[in-house]
Amino acid sequence: MARMIAKRREQGAGPAAFPLALAGEGEQVRIVLIHGGRMVQQKMLNMGLHLDDVIQVVHRQGQGAVLIAKAGHSYAFGGGMSHKIKVERVER
Repeated sequence: MARMIAKRREQGAGPAAFPLALAGEGEQVRIVLIHGGRMVQQKMLNMGLHLDDVIQVVHRQGQGAVLIAKAGHSYAFGGGMSHKIKVERVER
C-alpha cells in the first residue's frame, strides 16, 4: 500500500482532486491520494479504505468533519484527517 500511495504522489492526483472535507453531502467520490505518514495510511488500511475506492459522503460538518459510507459501513473522520484524503467526483 505504501508503494501505491507513493506512486500516486509522484504522478499527482490530477487537477480534479480536492480534499474529502470539501465534498458535499450525498456526493460519491473516489479516493485518489492519501497525504500523511504511516499512521494515517495504517488507519485507512484498518478501516478497509484504499486508493481508488468509491465512497459516499453521508454527512458533513463545518470544520471538515465528515461521515462517509462504503459497502454498508460508516466511517467518521475529523477535519484534520479529511483534509489529508484527496478525492475526485464520480459520475453516477
